[in-house]
Amino acid sequence: MLITTIGIDLAKSVFQLHGVDEHGKTVLRKQLKRDQVAPFMANLAPCLIGMEACGGAHYWARKLQGFGHTVRLMSPQFVKPYVKSNKNDAADAEAICEAVARPNMRFVPIKSVEQQAVLSMHRVRQGFVVARTAQANQIRGLLAEFGMVLPKGMGALRNQLQGLVEHAGDELPTLFRRLMGRLYEQLVELDRQVDELEAQIKQWHHSCELSQRLEKIPGVGPLTATALVASIADARSFKNGRQLAAWLGLVPRQHSSGGKPTLLGISKRGDVYLRTLLIHGARSAILATVRHAKSNPWLNSLLGRRNPNIAAVALASKNARTIWALLAHDREFRVDYTPRLASA
Repeated sequence: MLITTIGIDLAKSVFQLHGVDEHGKTVLRKQLKRDQVAPFMANLAPCLIGMEACGGAHYWARKLQGFGHTVRLMSPQFVKPYVKSNKNDAADAEAICEAVARPNMRFVPIKSVEQQAVLSMHRVRQGFVVARTAQANQIRGLLAEFGMVLPKGMGALRNQLQGLVEHAGDELPTLFRRLMGRLYEQLVELDRQVDELEAQIKQWHHSCELSQRLEKIPGVGPLTATALVASIADARSFKNGRQLAAWLGLVPRQHSSGGKPTLLGISKRGDVYLRTLLIHGARSAILATVRHAKSNPWLNSLLGRRNPNIAAVALASKNARTIWALLAHDREFRVDYTPRLASA
C-alpha cells in the first residue's frame, strides 16, 4: 500500500485522515488521537499532505515537514466545494485530500515560529487597542449621564478626565468619582501595554533586514512592515504583485458576463488587519504629500481625479505591489524607479 496523498482534518483532540494511492483509490481512512498523529506520520513514506489553514495548522505543517513529507495548507473556502453530501470529519478529510491534488489550487505559505511570534504580538496589541477604545467609550458614556462631555480624541480624554471630575466636586457622588478613578487607571494600564508591545515590535523591526527595506516605502511604517513580512512569508509564492494585492483584498470585485467586464468595489478579502494598516498608511502618505507639496506625479494626478478615500485605497494597492517586487526580487526601494516596459 503506497500512499501518495493524505488529507488531514485538524481538530483539538481527534484528527481524521484520508489517503489515496497514485491512481486516486482510497487506501486509508483513519481516526487518530492528537498524541497518535506524529508517531503515525513519522512511520509513513514521504507523501503529499493537505490541511486547512486553521488553528494549529502551521505547527503541524512544520512538524510533518520534519518527517520528510510535502505539506500544503489551503484556505477552508477553497476546500468546501469538494465536500460531498453531508459534512462530517471523514467527508472533510476526503475533500481536503481531493483539493490538495488540484493543479490550480491556491496554497497558504507556511509560517516559521518567529513569524508566528511576531504576528502574535500584533494580534495582542490590536486586542489591547480595541479594549482601550471600548474603555474610553464607556467612560464617555458614563460621564454623559451626569451631563459632562469631553472633546473628541483619546488625548483629550486622558488630559481632561481627572480635572473634569475634580472640578465637578460635590456635584458627583463619591462612589462615582472613585469609579472614574478606577477606569482611568485601567485606561493608563492599557496604554502601557500597547506601548510596550509596540516597542517590542519595533525592536524586532530593527533586527529584520526585510522589514527595514519595506519601511522606506511612503505610507509603510514599522508596524505595517513587520506585519507584512511575518504574514507573507515567501513573496515568491505569489505570481506577481497583483496577486498579493488581491490576497489583501485591495483589488476590485468582478461581476462580468457575456464578455462585458464589470468591476465593483474592492473585494475586502484576506486579512482585515493588514489591509487596514496599508490604507491608514496611505492616508498618512497622502496627507504628507498635500501638506509639504511633495513631488509625486502619479499621486497628484490621482488626487485631482478621485476622492481622497479612493486615492488612499489605490495607493495602498500600489504599495502592496511594490512590497511584492522588493521581497520577491530582493530589491531596495527607489523613489525615482521607472519600470521597463516590454519591447514590442
